[in-house]
Formats: sequence, structure tokens, C-alpha cells
Amino acid sequence: MTIPDYQKAMLPLLKFLGDGKEHSLRQSIEHVSKLFNLTPEERSELLPSGKQAVIDNRVGWARTYMKKAGLLE
Repeated sequence: MTIPDYQKAMLPLLKFLGDGKEHSLRQSIEHVSKLFNLTPEERSELLPSGKQAVIDNRVGWARTYMKKAGLLE
């Protein structure tokens, strides 16, 4: 499977975070990675800057936009 863009990561992330418990960004990234069946190579694929994994970036942006929309605290 391919790495989801941040829009495709939003609903699975919202469902994961909707259990009323606190979850770290790392836990969220792991959950989305498993849900989309990402390979180790896909999980370690870096942005063009070479400083961050693509999946980390996408889940981070999904979380940021959902916070701004008032869906997360």
C-alpha cells in the first residue's frame, strides 16, 4: 500500500483518538502505519529535506488540522 496523504489519515486517526484516552504522536503514527499496512521501507521513507519520515509528517499534519477544526484537544 502507499503512504496515505494527510486527508486519508484523518478519519482513521480520529477513530483511534476517539477512545477517550491520551495517545502520543508516536502511537498515532504507529496505528496509522499498521492500518495502512505500510512496509518498513515506506515507514522510513523521508521527505525531500531528509529530516522527517513522510508518514510522521502526514499524521502530524492530520492531527494539526483536526486540532484547528476543534476535533481534538
